[in-house]
Amino acid sequence: MLATLVDAPFNRPNWIYEEKYDGVRILAYKEGSRVSLISRNAIDRTDRYRSIAQAVQKLDADTLLVDGEVVIFDARGVSRFQLLQRGEGEPKYAIFDCLYLNGQDLRRKPLAERRRLLESKIHLAGGLQLSSKLADDGLKAFRIASRRGLEGVVAKNLDSVYESRRSRQWLKFKVHHEQEFVIGGFTKPKGSRIDLGALLLGVYHNRELQFAGKVGTGFDDETLRALRRKFQPLLQSKSPFANDTQERDVTFLKPVLVAQISFTEWTDDGRLRHPVYLGLRDDKKAKDVRRED
Repeated sequence: MLATLVDAPFNRPNWIYEEKYDGVRILAYKEGSRVSLISRNAIDRTDRYRSIAQAVQKLDADTLLVDGEVVIFDARGVSRFQLLQRGEGEPKYAIFDCLYLNGQDLRRKPLAERRRLLESKIHLAGGLQLSSKLADDGLKAFRIASRRGLEGVVAKNLDSVYESRRSRQWLKFKVHHEQEFVIGGFTKPKGSRIDLGALLLGVYHNRELQFAGKVGTGFDDETLRALRRKFQPLLQSKSPFANDTQERDVTFLKPVLVAQISFTEWTDDGRLRHPVYLGLRDDKKAKDVRRED
């Protein structure tokens, strides 16, 4: 179940307001002693997050399916995608929903009941934690998120059932704009920069990749070298973008890699303002990347 982006915080009765984490969405399955951690594009991540899988294995449930986010927190307790992407720190699993428990399918139960069962029946430890409820009031939750420097707030209707799609029963409002973009090329390096200059970014609209701007900050030398190695087998002469990038000295790429980018806003002509590169994502297909409005 995915949340729909809205442009402003709000407060509504019978809604819950949770911290929006900056990590990787994971479903955790437990059947007896067997545990699987599955990403949103159905890739098995059990080996990657072995410590979390071991913690789920110890939970007191014969069968279990929970939904949550794998994150790494910085020194101030704020989740950072860059830390997770670089493996800098101990990953945690923030669980916010329970879909199956001991053979019972809970997806048609209201969220309030699913959350209550999660809190009362599942004792979390060893890298597992409940998602943080910021406040009972959505506007207050937004102020808390802003003060702490969180990515944003996820608001959920406590009467909502669990649907495997994007829903308006779960809404999100962001403190910082951040989303995925497809990498369609790069420019030549300038000055002391090595390997490459800026990345050309795009989003899909009507099955066409639309140029959304370029990002030239957020890299260190090691990241630049690693990206250049990943780009090498993807080089192509033709632009993957349906519209003109108006950029010179560009090397185009097959549009398969997805980057996480933070930015301040969209310009009127559909370009990113002040973008910063955060890392690559492998849990979302390039063709699924759309502009979040």
